[in-house]
Amino acid sequence: MYQALYRKWRPMTFADVLSQPQVTTTLQNQLKSGTTAHAYLFTGSRGTGKTTCARILAKAVNCEHPRPDGNPCLECEICKAAEQGILSDLTEIDAASNNSVEDIRDLRDATVYTPEKCKFRIYIIDEVHMLSTSAFNALLKIMEEPPPYVKFILATTEIHKVPATIISRCQRYDFRRIQQKDLVSRLLYIAEQEHISLEKSAAELMARLSDGGMRDAISLLDRCSAYGETITAQMTAEAAGAAGREYLIQLLKKIQQKDISGILEIIAQLHENSKDLQRLCEELILMQRDVMLLKAAGDISLLHCMADEVPALQKLAAAQDMESVMQILNMLQTCRERMNRAVNKRVELEMTLIRISTDSAAQPVSAGAVNSAEFQQIMEKIKQLEHQQPVNEDPRTKPHSSPEPEPKPEVDMKKLKLSDFKPLPQWADVLEECGKLNPAVLGTLAGSKAVVYANIMLITAENPLFLTMFEQKENAKSLSQAVFNILGKRFVIRAKCSAEAVKHRPVEEMIERAKNSGMNTTVI
Repeated sequence: MYQALYRKWRPMTFADVLSQPQVTTTLQNQLKSGTTAHAYLFTGSRGTGKTTCARILAKAVNCEHPRPDGNPCLECEICKAAEQGILSDLTEIDAASNNSVEDIRDLRDATVYTPEKCKFRIYIIDEVHMLSTSAFNALLKIMEEPPPYVKFILATTEIHKVPATIISRCQRYDFRRIQQKDLVSRLLYIAEQEHISLEKSAAELMARLSDGGMRDAISLLDRCSAYGETITAQMTAEAAGAAGREYLIQLLKKIQQKDISGILEIIAQLHENSKDLQRLCEELILMQRDVMLLKAAGDISLLHCMADEVPALQKLAAAQDMESVMQILNMLQTCRERMNRAVNKRVELEMTLIRISTDSAAQPVSAGAVNSAEFQQIMEKIKQLEHQQPVNEDPRTKPHSSPEPEPKPEVDMKKLKLSDFKPLPQWADVLEECGKLNPAVLGTLAGSKAVVYANIMLITAENPLFLTMFEQKENAKSLSQAVFNILGKRFVIRAKCSAEAVKHRPVEEMIERAKNSGMNTTVI
């Protein structure tokens, strides 16, 4: 029976795991000295080796004849049974489908039994962040004081969703994205062993499309192997539903030239050829990132593009200023986030590229950022309002209505400049968390942006209802709590609406409403 390549070529020892020496070396040293912990937490993006390392560790601690370097022998009865998935003392749980408190109670009850064949009973819980709150509570006690013959290995792609009480009881290991050169080398090796003709340029494209995940890269190789005798970069792009590289450069040129008809023509051709437009957006982001790096540093060793693409990207970088480069990248990233929720991904991409290519939309304010003049005006108003007392607030009720005082700025706000602020990469996570705490708020934040400096956060939304919603303290509190849950610290939060909303509600009116609302937090 045919076996998928990513399963066939899963690493069997720590030496086979790529780009994770900070994890494998430590684990091997523990195994050699016999000082393994009772609980481990492996975190990182998909396809970086978390579950693979968990299985290797489970075999190594129970191996009958472990190697001197800490690796399992792979020859003893226990190693073979573990590899075949029939070792009774090794239990793997997928928390995505077994996340109830009853599932964890069953696990906890089973830990009272000593191992049948091994020295340790090993429990591997994959995607542990999917456990319910009650399930985490049930897991907590047994993880704190497990029997001496029990070990836990937890794996997650979303560490921020794992309770701190669980994390504190584990040895945490962070898995990095696999390096491009390691991915390419591994793909070429597998292709050679499987007698697959694979061009290096195709392997490089597979590595790039997999975004540092080995499983995705090998799965793409497996898919391409059925296309023809020799796997080329073009064939790889077709198999992945990605745009060929020439389309990406042409699109960026058309964007720079503000050639809207040319942009729409390319999108139409790609759509007719069944290209994945979400993948196209991701590829545009990566290529625009290369333009940004060329503009900022000029060092081609930092790029992920192919060698023959460098001259074209250098011309694109030379023809733009850094603010334009950053703005295009910012708007493409926003588009990618929206495409997850869009009814029609093609329309979302076309709208974004048209916005980028029109003079009015190219201005920072239309993308949810703050332009220099408006920034100065807003900061002046903030400074004025921060010295005024709330109008309608009764001091006697303040401790009850605002139990969490707003933090003080870590920097002098009088000296702030627009260039000090940087986009917040975790803003999508903040929005998701805010939706859980207060679903009504999330709708007003659709398409919003956030930039930060020190502990100061500026938020720009596109919905004019945004300001009205956040004049209510419970809504402002929900956002503040969501920010804290994701970032782990309190921020001085200031907010505004985009240019389109401000047309119907000028800054002066916004400030006046904030003053009359009696809020401690200035809404701008």
